[in-house]
Amino acid sequence: MRRIGLVDIGSNTIRLVIFEYSESTGLQELQNIKTPARLYQYLDRDKVMAQEGIEVLCSTLQSFQQVAAKFHVEALYPVATAAVRQSKNIEEIISYVKEQTNITMQIVTEKEEAFYGYYAVVHTLNFSDGVTVDIGGGSTEVTYFEDKELKFSHSFPFGVVTLQKLFFENKKHNDDKAVSQARAFIKEQLQSLKWLAKRKVPIIAIGGSARNIARIHQSLVEYPIAGVHGYSMKEEDISVVYKKLMSSTMDDLEDLDGLSRDRRDIIIPSTLLFKELYEEVEATEFVFSRKGLREGVIMSILEKEYKHPFDKHEVFKESLRNLAYSYNIGRQEALQRQRLAEMLYYELEKNDLIDGNKLDKKLLLQSAYLFYLGSYIDSDAASQHTYYIISNSSLNGVSHRNRVKLALLSSYKNKTLLKFFADETGWFTEAEKAKIQLLGSILKFAYALNSSNTSVVNSLYLEKHKDRYNLVIMYKGDPIAEEYQAERQKKHLEKIVKAKIHITFTEN
Repeated sequence: MRRIGLVDIGSNTIRLVIFEYSESTGLQELQNIKTPARLYQYLDRDKVMAQEGIEVLCSTLQSFQQVAAKFHVEALYPVATAAVRQSKNIEEIISYVKEQTNITMQIVTEKEEAFYGYYAVVHTLNFSDGVTVDIGGGSTEVTYFEDKELKFSHSFPFGVVTLQKLFFENKKHNDDKAVSQARAFIKEQLQSLKWLAKRKVPIIAIGGSARNIARIHQSLVEYPIAGVHGYSMKEEDISVVYKKLMSSTMDDLEDLDGLSRDRRDIIIPSTLLFKELYEEVEATEFVFSRKGLREGVIMSILEKEYKHPFDKHEVFKESLRNLAYSYNIGRQEALQRQRLAEMLYYELEKNDLIDGNKLDKKLLLQSAYLFYLGSYIDSDAASQHTYYIISNSSLNGVSHRNRVKLALLSSYKNKTLLKFFADETGWFTEAEKAKIQLLGSILKFAYALNSSNTSVVNSLYLEKHKDRYNLVIMYKGDPIAEEYQAERQKKHLEKIVKAKIHITFTEN
């Protein structure tokens, strides 16, 4: 197990994130604190950082050192981006920081900053192709990837703070002329990248500005579940947020749910960039990634210390395994549940009792792995806890809609409770709910066949006999718990086959 701290010295904010990594639980975030230092404002016209700005940097780093010590961090990695990188007195800054704090800053190049953002995205979201954008205070990184491989990248020497100073300084935050000038500037800059136009892929946005836009939209639409990682918006959704920002006073923005107070004056420039980028790319959707530069740096470090700690082609599978481990689900019991569910699914399909397909089967097996994980909290309310945990967990590699579908299936108890949970979002049709109920019935019975968690059942088969079905279950060991639970739960299968089922346990 490794505990690592990373200090992201940005142009707008300085942030400390403490990570813990183990091969069992993957990469976990333990602490995340920030201060709106706005180092970029301390750069003069000649790009020299004032001593006051350097002192702010040192003071912040010293505070973060104390926090890291309390968390017993093994290594602290301070990485600096545009504000320090663009400073003419960069060597003086590095030297002074080392002298005052004993910290050696790593200056991230433009190319590295773009790469780390892309790297985090492809390892935490399930998009094969896309454009990433990370708008910071003093720079904006854009990349294009295909089949999860980086094809192009570019770093623009402007960010939200730069745009604010260039076009909105000493003006209202929603000044029409400033907006028009900023939009024209952004459009011209984006069009200079000949590899960007008409890609017709998702835009994956990283950073605080994108996070705020996602949160504002969630608040406006009264989004029913938690989390912004993987949150998807269409062009009209960005326009809704933009219109809200443009029609609000600064006092209104202070009370706007989802908007950080320290971003009130810079949120419109960032929204303009996202709108123009969406248009230039002719994007299919706008997706927020909570994982960016910081995670990309940490992942790259861990890649050198561990053998294949992350797999960009199995993002959701890793996330599933880590969540199960966090709630004390044993790997063997989870795999046995998957085997039983798969055997039942096959028998029902073979007897023409269900219309099988790969997507349903995949969802069934994923849900079997996590089934009733909420029993870790309270076995009497396992269904309720399971639904809440999964639907509100920030899982990598799965859309919010599919996350809720996974939660509905993993928590399945009966039709009444399914309807209660599904109505919370209102995202699913009656046909989809009926399919979840069918798959849930298979899971309930599979769960019953491993009640003792001793994996006594090793095979089964279903056969038609006049007006009923015979289910023969082969076992090795003592199936006393499984026999009892199978009789109790067979009603779920009987609803699928629309006939009585006679169960026979046969020892191998």
